Amino acid sequence: MMALRIALLTYSTKPRGSVIHTLELAEALHDLGRFVCIYALDKDGSGFQRSLKCDVKLIPAAPVTSGIDALIQQRIQEFVDYFKNDLLHTQPYDCHHAQDCISANALLSLKQQGILSHFFRTVHHIDQFNSPYLQACQEHSIREPSLCFCVSYLWQAELKKRYNIDAPRVFNGVNSKRFAEVSEAAIASLRQQLGLSGSPIYLAIGGIEPRKNSIRLLQAFADVLIDYPSAQLMIAGGATLFDYQSYRDDFFTQVKSLGIKIGESLILPGVISDADLPALYHSADAFVFPSVKEGWGLVLLEAIAAGLPILTANQLPFTEFLNDTQAILVDPNSAAAIAQAMRQMIQPDTARSLIHHSQSILPHYTWEKSAKIHISEYQTFLETAKV
Repeated sequence: MMALRIALLTYSTKPRGSVIHTLELAEALHDLGRFVCIYALDKDGSGFQRSLKCDVKLIPAAPVTSGIDALIQQRIQEFVDYFKNDLLHTQPYDCHHAQDCISANALLSLKQQGILSHFFRTVHHIDQFNSPYLQACQEHSIREPSLCFCVSYLWQAELKKRYNIDAPRVFNGVNSKRFAEVSEAAIASLRQQLGLSGSPIYLAIGGIEPRKNSIRLLQAFADVLIDYPSAQLMIAGGATLFDYQSYRDDFFTQVKSLGIKIGESLILPGVISDADLPALYHSADAFVFPSVKEGWGLVLLEAIAAGLPILTANQLPFTEFLNDTQAILVDPNSAAAIAQAMRQMIQPDTARSLIHHSQSILPHYTWEKSAKIHISEYQTFLETAKV
């Protein structure tokens, strides 16, 4: 079996879904005896919030004030400039694998310059951008790689339908032990730090943005507060390159009109440190994720591993790995349906049943299994490319 050298590229050091995918995949590949180096854009110089087994190279990302197109253009160029220099001093990699549109466009530029012969990309989901430049970047990042991967059957089918691309499905995994074993002291400390004193406590992760369906979740929570006035909704996370300010403005306008108090009923802690993430799940009574577009929904696996009952949208990709005994599946377009599900999931018998049935999912989705699929696909491509 060839000793692969693999470069994994990600656009950020902040804990977004594709970034976590990159870190967990890198460590699983490392544990399977492959050499892995993560290349990541680092905007604030703080790096990743966890120590990693594999090599890491952080690429300085300078501030940009002239709009999203200029920001993305600069981020691509920062990758290109760093790599051109780094490849002069680094043993060659067998695989250069981008986890997002930005790093994929950087690898495409290097290929067009004759510096790389091939590169790979994982498509987590496909966005629709208003900017022609961003839309073109996404198109290039999907059409031009030598091999595309995807994380779900949904996006596997979409890649075939829209681009006639046959993309291997590599799915996400979860480190079950990490999320299951959390000390009571860590939970109590985080609850105090975040002001979590209500009951029940609902947790959502992903920040406030359109595809997370944040406004309908807020509307549903306002309805729940009628029956459970001491309930709290915590929406954690939110680090992203894209500007959802208009949607956020609408969200906070509704917070005010619904009479929901931030810091009391609604908790918005922002990005949670990686070290605190397991305790965050254990600080809640239920996990609510009525998202309308995801590559997979990695946080759902984490919530299950932490022993929470979960709520999500009754649509793909969630229904690829969840059924209605393992999660409450709702119409994400109905705030009333979300509210009813939020009431239902905290009933003791319902919560116990959801938690019991969902645990059977975890052994099927491990990072080791995902890494082995990657290795097989890498080797097949490289062997074919030699012919």
